[in-house]
Amino acid sequence: MIHILWMFIVGLVVGAIAKVFVPGVGHLGIVMTAVLGIVGSIVGGLIARLFSRPERGAPFHPAGILLSIVGAVIVLWAWTHLAH
Repeated sequence: MIHILWMFIVGLVVGAIAKVFVPGVGHLGIVMTAVLGIVGSIVGGLIARLFSRPERGAPFHPAGILLSIVGAVIVLWAWTHLAH
């Protein structure tokens, strides 16, 4: 249970930072900002997988905060440009 809470908190921070970098983003609620950060972390992990292989048996590469922010910015940019 604590893992889910921690994932939500980190996702919220990452999503909030990503919203600073993408201009013209409307108001996302707290939950959607956290979801943005979590999805950004997954995208960041996929980007990290391009540069180095994850440990054997791991489905995802750990992204870290910086790649999570980069992934969230990519997701937010795609959302604003492709959804309209």
